[in-house]
Amino acid sequence: MMYPADPTVTDDDDRAPRRIHPLVVAVLLLWLAPYVAADEPRLVEEVGRREFRIFSDGLPLTEGGNINQMRLNERLERLDYTRVKNKPTQPGTYFWGTQTFWIFQREHIHRGRPIKARLFGLKLSNNVITGAVDGGEKEIAVDKRDRLWLEPELLAESLDGDRAKRIPFALADMPEQVWRPLLAAEDARFFDHHGIDARALGRSLWANIKAGKVVQGGSTITQQLIKNRDLTPKKTLGRKASEAVRALKLEAQYSKEEILEAYINFVYLGHIDGLAIYGYATAADAFFGKDLKNLNLAECATLAAMVQGPNRLAPHRHPNRVKKRRDWVLDRMLELKWADAAAVARAKQQPVATKLRERPPIGMSRFLGWVGEILGDQHKKRSKRQRGFVVYTSLDPLLQEAAEHAVARHTRKGLDTALVALDAETGGVLAYVGADPNNRSDDFDRARLGSRQPGSTLKPFILLEAFSRGFGDDAVTPASRIADEALAIDIDGKPWKPLNNDRRFHGTVSVRQALRQSYNVPFVRLGRAVGYDRVADRFEDAGFKVPRPIPPSFLLGSIETSPLSLAEAYTVFANGGVRLEAKPIWQTEKPNGGRLKRYRRETDRVANQAGAYLVRELLADVVANGTGKGGRLKGIHAYGKTGTSSNQRDAWFAGFAGSVVCVVWVGNREGGNIAVSGGNQAAKLWRAFMQEAAPARPPKDVKKPMNVVQAWIDPKTGHSVKKGKRGAYEEHFRRGTVPNRKRWWRVNKPTDVIY
Repeated sequence: MMYPADPTVTDDDDRAPRRIHPLVVAVLLLWLAPYVAADEPRLVEEVGRREFRIFSDGLPLTEGGNINQMRLNERLERLDYTRVKNKPTQPGTYFWGTQTFWIFQREHIHRGRPIKARLFGLKLSNNVITGAVDGGEKEIAVDKRDRLWLEPELLAESLDGDRAKRIPFALADMPEQVWRPLLAAEDARFFDHHGIDARALGRSLWANIKAGKVVQGGSTITQQLIKNRDLTPKKTLGRKASEAVRALKLEAQYSKEEILEAYINFVYLGHIDGLAIYGYATAADAFFGKDLKNLNLAECATLAAMVQGPNRLAPHRHPNRVKKRRDWVLDRMLELKWADAAAVARAKQQPVATKLRERPPIGMSRFLGWVGEILGDQHKKRSKRQRGFVVYTSLDPLLQEAAEHAVARHTRKGLDTALVALDAETGGVLAYVGADPNNRSDDFDRARLGSRQPGSTLKPFILLEAFSRGFGDDAVTPASRIADEALAIDIDGKPWKPLNNDRRFHGTVSVRQALRQSYNVPFVRLGRAVGYDRVADRFEDAGFKVPRPIPPSFLLGSIETSPLSLAEAYTVFANGGVRLEAKPIWQTEKPNGGRLKRYRRETDRVANQAGAYLVRELLADVVANGTGKGGRLKGIHAYGKTGTSSNQRDAWFAGFAGSVVCVVWVGNREGGNIAVSGGNQAAKLWRAFMQEAAPARPPKDVKKPMNVVQAWIDPKTGHSVKKGKRGAYEEHFRRGTVPNRKRWWRVNKPTDVIY
């Protein structure tokens, strides 16, 4: 659709357009060439090279997922899908049936891979996904390699998290009264010039040359688009020359409609609560609480008025000032005969009234800061030249919101918090809160950069080493018996006497009991028996740094780590002994297309499957019956471990459920004693988040390894007994490590105690 200049404007009119002769254009290009070459050696081929778009990851749609718990309809509505009453017939719609959930997916890009528009149905049984079919209802194989995904969601348009998400809008869908005021105010001859206005250019060039600097504008819409999107705001003759040349080239490549649509979608229109507003549709929502197509003439003229000085003419802060400019725009429309006198009079009588939408605090700022560091490190030249990026991250937007809300609700005054959630399949960072999202003045990222003592969350890694050794009587198993008695270890001639948190000793306990109640002394004994060096090596394999010489207190978590590193380490137990490196990004691209870098899943085997599985089962017991009770989840198996540093300065809860690994830290930035515990503050926050997060992600089950067997154990002696014997419990063992059977015809001595 073409939008010609108004026919009432003639060549005799003082404002009439002047066509630029091709020879004049050629001479002008030659004249401007020295400025362009000196200022910008590389001519921009496409608009928007400095733009940033940061996307979430797509959601995998796999068998076993409950669409209610996944909040599938909410996720689709966040992506602006429309619910319909029958099987969808066009992209961007979905139908929730009793037996099939149909989605007509739009064309999109997922992790750099283009996906065509497609219709598919998720087969349901009590809202649980049992399979998938295509549009012709032919079954689709849904496996790890060929999963169905929801498309990514746009998270942010700047690395500072200070830019409101743009709401794109097609020019064909805009009423004419949306863009006519803009042309009246900024470029009435837009549809008749070639990108530069000859008369305005000559007038401004002469004024600028006389002054030796830029003192007068005269830029067209095309020139403004170039300046705002592709150039820095530097005001020099060379920059103006570059702007003019680029405008001519842009007009040769794109239609007037495309240029106007791009301008309206990208123009800067001020700040609200620290968020920059770009684009008319975003501004309509932000300032007036309306869709762009529903704005009246006065509101459209207000947006056009703001372009000249978005913050100076902000309608929520300076209504009188912007009204004066708005009324000038309306008078200009009347002068151009683009609006009738009655409509202009009615619009001028309306006050400047705004309806600001409440905007949640930006909790992703630490995550975006991490992304920015990666871009700066991996793409040094591009970052230095301020080129833009399209970034496909691993973040799940629903889990990120759940994490921010949980932290905001459960962080008591005077405490600091960090939360990290990883995908147990890929290591992707699903949610990331580096500090209280309500506190914008605190920009330190405690999730990644905060190093604190993790306390008893390290005890499971002692067991990884212990469970890997020997067979028969030499093996350490969950049923092995340890002395919980007073202990003194000589360190440089001074005795170190570890104590339990309750300041009591409990006699002989099993490994299971020791972990369940987080007793310190038994784990010091176990670590000494296994060997400090071997345990330290296992810690380092899991990603921790152990000082040398090795202090015995490292067994109780006296080393330092970050929540992110601890989360990476706990993927070992959720993933069968394999440690996953946290991945915040899956792919980076140029704004105009073209891959820059793909980031792949990185793994490292830390323990054998049997050892990791035994620890996993013990972690389930910690949550069900031990110090981790505060992390119990309704209807979901949870695995975790509490941790509290010395003097109660740091509280931790590390664990996993389904396919989500999560670590929470609660403490104080000053490191003072604030009387926190892993089983209280940290566990409550972990539970609040994981109760929403675990069911919202695809299910994950770790099968029992072939070399893991089960046997019934007498807790008093540690011997195996017949199934179901009174007082006995069922335990897991590596094959070949089940304790001797207790016989009724002879008295067996209790199994050996680890001293």
